[in-house]
Amino acid sequence: MRIVFAGTPDFAVPSLRAAAQRNEVVAVYTQPDRPAGRGRELTPSPVKREALLRGIEVVQPENFRPVVSKDALRALKPDLMIVVAYGLILPQSVLDIPTYGCWNVHASLLPRWRGAAPIQRAIEAGDRESGVCLMQMEKGLDTGPVLLSQALEIGADEGGGQLHDRLAALGAQVLADGLGLLRAGVRPQPRPQPDVGVTYAHKLDKAEARLDWSQAAGVLANKVRAFNPWPMAEAIVAGERLRLHGAVALPERHDAVPGTLLRAGRDGLDVACGEGVLRIRVLQREGGKAISSADYLNGRPDLRGA
Repeated sequence: MRIVFAGTPDFAVPSLRAAAQRNEVVAVYTQPDRPAGRGRELTPSPVKREALLRGIEVVQPENFRPVVSKDALRALKPDLMIVVAYGLILPQSVLDIPTYGCWNVHASLLPRWRGAAPIQRAIEAGDRESGVCLMQMEKGLDTGPVLLSQALEIGADEGGGQLHDRLAALGAQVLADGLGLLRAGVRPQPRPQPDVGVTYAHKLDKAEARLDWSQAAGVLANKVRAFNPWPMAEAIVAGERLRLHGAVALPERHDAVPGTLLRAGRDGLDVACGEGVLRIRVLQREGGKAISSADYLNGRPDLRGA
């Protein structure tokens, strides 16, 4: 098969490796290089770096509106286009070019969590299960029929970064299964998504990572997990703005004003919430690195015995 792969971030790299195992990827589409780092130097995407290592042609259009972009894709004569976190909307005129259309690896159990941030939204919502769907793409946002899927359990303390890595590996496995079937002459049977249970995983915004102590401790603990490593939950604790890397909810009743530091010890910093208590275990001061609550208290002797 002649495969064209379209993807951009780290999440897509394992799927690119799976697609390229039999040297079938004739081109890789990825987002244009973007400024990054303190120097704001133009930086290639993780998918571009992987493609160049493999000697695969890289194409980086701003979009597919110009006819020349579609003609260039058509000239590749693709049997299949695989899309994994590409970051561009593909019009129907592009979806129709490959012989078998376009497949998408999506990090949720559709129709739950269509959209840009399914991994983080699942954790934030307290979901106990996530997974990967291999979907036949159509014009709507993640609305296409599902070809293959596989579920996994979300760990009680699992953060966004950890779940991201597990789902990236699972996505590559599901994609490899689908490609194996197609090579054998068996097209995976498309299953239309049900109309019930549709939710949308809206793009993450740095502003929403600022914790509101009036919310329940369980809600805030999920946010801390979901937003690690980005955008990282942050809050004012004992008069200091901190980034929270690890926290758990305690089902403790209290009469304190939300945001009050109830206790500070080696086990954590216990902060009153609208319901329950949030125990902060791992945190980061401005300009510092992630440290345990015990190490933090070494630098804040004024909080000992709080």
